This record gives sequence, structure tokens and C-alpha cells, in this order.
Amino acid sequence: MRRAIIKTGLLGAFALGAIAAHAEITIGLSLGTTGPGASMGIPYKNALQLVPKTLGGEPVRYIVLDDESKPDNAAKNALKFVADYKIDALMGSNNVPASLAMTQVAAEAKVPLIALAPLPQLAAEKHKWTFVVPQPPDLMMSAVAQHMKSRGIKTAGYIGYSDTWGDLVYNAISALSEANGFKVVTNERFGRADASVAGQVMKIIAADPDAVVVGGSGSPAATPQIALVERGFKKPIYHNPGTVNLAFIQTGKSAAEGAIAPTGPLIVAEDLPDNFPTKTVSLDFVKRYETMFGAGSRNGFAGYTYDGVLLLDAAVTVALKKAKPGTPEFRVALRDAIESVNNLIGTHGVYNMTPANHNGQDERSRVLVHVMKGEWRLVK
Repeated sequence: MRRAIIKTGLLGAFALGAIAAHAEITIGLSLGTTGPGASMGIPYKNALQLVPKTLGGEPVRYIVLDDESKPDNAAKNALKFVADYKIDALMGSNNVPASLAMTQVAAEAKVPLIALAPLPQLAAEKHKWTFVVPQPPDLMMSAVAQHMKSRGIKTAGYIGYSDTWGDLVYNAISALSEANGFKVVTNERFGRADASVAGQVMKIIAADPDAVVVGGSGSPAATPQIALVERGFKKPIYHNPGTVNLAFIQTGKSAAEGAIAPTGPLIVAEDLPDNFPTKTVSLDFVKRYETMFGAGSRNGFAGYTYDGVLLLDAAVTVALKKAKPGTPEFRVALRDAIESVNNLIGTHGVYNMTPANHNGQDERSRVLVHVMKGEWRLVK
């Protein structure tokens, strides 16, 4: 596994400013920058070049380990961060199974975790130490369900990953189906690294649904999209926020046209109304990201890293009044401070944390987009 240390004042892949050793804050990130989740993990890591140079006014060091998109590696990385680097907070990973693996370490070590993938309901001891940046699946998929209702869709096929993310999307759309007047008629699954889903797609086509919902992410989500289009499926194909990046379009090519998905507002920042609460922050991030990584490179995953750092920045300011970085007392103070963050405007939404809600977002954190002429555009 690869290691990258991103430190203020160090020359290397990332240089973020000068270090004052007396109050250095250390953050450990486990990300899948290789493996099947790399199309998401790399943008998560790229965003570190755009984050503030300090946290709470103090210098910060980011240590990045590649977990190869594997849960076991994510857990090992989290343990290494705690034991070897005495980190003040954890961040990661870029898929649900790997992030879940990190929650156990965070709870046992009593260190705050900024989860960068949506998570299911956690047990009380894990919930206490974990804060989730991405929007909950049920919140995001409600935009899909409402759009399906508006189009008179009565039946929907489902195909998703054969893991926790596939379950989360399926459970969300199924829970929303009755209230929005449709029924989910298939539950097909595929592996993240599968090259073909021909068998699953044939079963969906045989069921003849009015639409299909895909529970994939990144470039692998294009596999069922392509298979459906190649077999003549001309009805709506809906996705989820994990699909919304350039890699999906590049992999799907012409077959990606028309794909519909919910996502954070930064993806279509220019199309947002002027009074949309995140527009200023979203526009600034998109412009800086695309200046550095190229036109069309914007993606929601990088925004999650950025918003996670904004949460830490707000919380560190408070925690520093109670304890010194590198101590158990500081970790406790930081956890408490994150839980009290209020009205923080990020690239994806407005965060209002509470002891009961460690995500803190509402409908202002999601919009519906579709692929039009090779770009993700706002559905109007």
C-alpha cells in the first residue's frame, strides 16, 4: 500500500504551507486510490490540494494510505494511523464497506472519524465517533422516487452491487416506492469488478419494468448502463450519487446519454439559482478544481473531502480551547465540537450536526442531474 504525507512546509506531491511543531494537527486518510474504487478514490485525494492550509488556525499534516478499495486494508490503515502516527482524526474511505471497517477502529480507539462514504445506521458506540459527510441514500434517492412519480412510472427494475452499497440503494428506493406509486420488481446484483452483467440484464428486460435503478458507483456503474442500452432498453435508467463523475461518462460513452442521478449541488454549480445556499462555495470549489485537474473533471467525491475538512476546521477551533493536539483529551474535545457544528455551508449542503444526527443535511444538499451531450447537467 502506498503512503503519502501531506504536510505544511514539505516539498512533494502536496505542499500546504509552513509547520509550527508546537500545535501540529495530524489527520489520517485511508482512500482507495487503486483497485475497483480508484475512479472515486483519486478525486477524494486530489481535493487535498485545495483544502485550507491550516485547521483552526494551526498547521496540519495529512497522511494518506492507499487501501486499494478493500475493507481489510482500510481497517489496517486506521489502526496504523492510531498506533504509529497518533492522529487526531481519521478520514475515509471512498466506498461503504471500507468506511464501515474504519468505524470499528474509530470507536475502539476513541478517535473521530469523518466518513467519506454513506453509511447504514450504526450501533451507538460507533455512531458516537463517526460523522458522515455524504448525503444519506434515502435523502438522495427521494429525488429519484419523486421524479419517477412525476413521470407516471409504476414498476422499476433494480440492479446493484452485491455489497453494502448495493443494499443501501436498494433499501432506500424500495422504502420510497409505495409512497411514490411504483413497485420494485427485480433485485439483481453484480460485483464491482465484474466485466459483464448480461445475465442480470436479461432478467430485468424480461420483467419489462417502466424504469431501471442502478446501485453502482464510478466507472463500474457503466457496465449495467451499457448492457441495458445495447439490449434495446429505451426507458429511463436512474442511478445514485456514486455514479456522478467523469469516469462513468468516459466508460459509458454514448450509452451514458440520458442517465439520471441525484447528486450534490456542486456538480451543476453554474445552473443553481443565485439564492441557492451552497452556490458560492460550490462555484469556488469547482473553478479551482477544474483549473488544477482540467475542464469537466469536477465530481462529488472531491467535494466530500473538502466538506470533511471544513467540518474539521470549524471543530478544531473549538477543541483547541480545551486540549492540545496529539492527546486523548483533544480527540474527545474534537468529537464533541464536530457534533456541535451548526449552519456550516459546504460544497454539498448545509451541515447542522446534533448528537442524534451525525450527517446534518437536508434537501438543500441534493439536486437531480442527467447526462446530456457528454456532461452532467441539471434536470429542469
